[in-house]
Amino acid sequence: MTLAEQFSAYSRWRGAAMESVARLRSWLTRNDVGDAQADLRLQYVIERLREDKLTIAFVAEFSRGKSELINAIFFSDYGDRILPSSAGRTTMCPTELQWTAGATPELRLLPIATRVLQAQVSELKLKADEWTVVPLEAGSAKELQGALARVGEVHRVSQDEAERLGFKVDPRGDDGLKPGNDGLVEVPSWRHAVIQFPHPLLEQGLVVLDTPGLNAIGAEPELTLSLLPNAHAVLFILAADTGVTQSDLAVWREYVSVGQGRQKGRMVVLNKIDGLWDGLRDDARIEAEIARQVQTVADTLDVEPQAVFPVSAQKGLVARVNGDASLLARSRLPELERALTEDLLPTKQEIVRENTLGETSDLVHQTTALLDARLYGVREQLQELTDLRGKNQNVIEYMMRKIRVEKEEFEQGLQKYYAVRSVFSNLTNNLLTHLGLDALRNETRRTREAMLESSFSRGLRDAMEGFFAHLRGNLSQSTSEIAEITRMLDSMYKRFSVEHGLQLTSPEAFSTQRYEAELDRLEKAFNRQINTTLTLVTTEKHTLTQKFFETVAVQARRTFEVANRDVEQWLRAVMSPLETQVREYQLQLKRRLESVKRIHQATDTLEDRVDELKQAEAGMLVLLGELAAIEADIMRALGAQPAAEAEQQARVA
Repeated sequence: MTLAEQFSAYSRWRGAAMESVARLRSWLTRNDVGDAQADLRLQYVIERLREDKLTIAFVAEFSRGKSELINAIFFSDYGDRILPSSAGRTTMCPTELQWTAGATPELRLLPIATRVLQAQVSELKLKADEWTVVPLEAGSAKELQGALARVGEVHRVSQDEAERLGFKVDPRGDDGLKPGNDGLVEVPSWRHAVIQFPHPLLEQGLVVLDTPGLNAIGAEPELTLSLLPNAHAVLFILAADTGVTQSDLAVWREYVSVGQGRQKGRMVVLNKIDGLWDGLRDDARIEAEIARQVQTVADTLDVEPQAVFPVSAQKGLVARVNGDASLLARSRLPELERALTEDLLPTKQEIVRENTLGETSDLVHQTTALLDARLYGVREQLQELTDLRGKNQNVIEYMMRKIRVEKEEFEQGLQKYYAVRSVFSNLTNNLLTHLGLDALRNETRRTREAMLESSFSRGLRDAMEGFFAHLRGNLSQSTSEIAEITRMLDSMYKRFSVEHGLQLTSPEAFSTQRYEAELDRLEKAFNRQINTTLTLVTTEKHTLTQKFFETVAVQARRTFEVANRDVEQWLRAVMSPLETQVREYQLQLKRRLESVKRIHQATDTLEDRVDELKQAEAGMLVLLGELAAIEADIMRALGAQPAAEAEQQARVA
């Protein structure tokens, strides 16, 4: 299967998963066995599936063939190049190709001058008036080409203006932009571009990120701190005729391989191998030369040779446009696509599967426990009323007293439950105090004041490093409070299970490890890009402070925003089973007492009530069967094996 076919299959899988979760949500509401928290959790799962994106980033120095490779892999069905691809610099700013349902085909360009606004691209995406919008005719290749050529636009500014916009200027051009003879520097006209058009792959959630060269990458910290690290796959493109140059190596070390705890999804593409097809060497010598190039690249970048894919993007595009299967095979493009699908999609699918099953399985288990409790209550009532057949009023009065005693004992237990709720509320407030955004804002303000008041580079460094130390301290305190909440609820769950027969299992644990790891990654990027002696000595204090808060502090805020959302979801999830079971047990006691009261008042209602309870029992069994079927349907949709089938296979084995 091609990448397009694989991605379409993944999209269909995701759609089937979304439908199965929606059926569970509808079933819970229809049968009055869910609550507001369960509905919110399932709504969140459905939205997460619907908005699921798969980002593939293409990174290289100029003229390595990034845009041509994108054209060959994704857009050959247009019969021509869509992204501009010619000698020299064509992509001058980070460019996202995507499609959002209900959007209008258009090219959105963010002027380079917005860099002085002290706002990240992600924030400016919410401000439509900051962008230049070019309408697109999605069905016309020539219209698209003309509009998309604008991402390569440049203009000339003074050296001071270039530095004010965040670009390094180097008279030799080795470590920054080289001024022309007139002293002016050529800079991109645009800071960021977003291309919205309804290509089949983009409609299914694919996002393609085309990046500029080294100097432009370094000038946009959001690209290196957020967009690239969060991409599901990064293709690093080299040219076969140049191999790994010094600037290539700088891009690889500083922006692609650094801070990545895994090699999956990070691939090296050795492009332009058709330059070796000179007609003077036979296929064997050409293959040997390509193999030598691959080994040299692998050794230089310290990767396995299997992670280096020699291709000819240009010949692959021509082959697909002309339907030339032989040329396509020689371009080796299908091998890269196959590796991409085998490495990327299964990993992404497994993450989505685990996240979805984690939420749905928990809710199914919780609902099953609720139905089991109702079934137990119905059967208990049924047994009590059956035993009352032919009994006198004294026995019925005894039964009423017995239920009242149980009710009083449970109400005494409720006092402990309410006390736990109060403690839980206090612990939750403490947790959100340390993990919440108010604490982050206070720390950000303290760090900014310390940096602005500092007179020496040492003070600046201490303030910035202190920012990370305080955030880690907040995460550490949050971990302790989460552990205390978990222990307290576990004790309460066990108490109610033993004393009142409620069907409760230990609350699910919550870990802050992923946020700590993200903070580690962010600090490494900070140490690499900002916290260097050269940067601290040569950068003006106000500029350094602005850069720190426009990049590092904003990314830290995003991490804490995600942590807040996740911990609030967890807090709702761990309390919900106990609240539901307590509420259900209260209802069962009330129903039992009312049943016996009615029978005490009119004995002829006994048989009617027994029949009602038998019907209720049958109804509960039907609901349990339906819920099990829905759970099995969700697992099949996600490609997971239902527990019953797994047990059956284990027995056979």
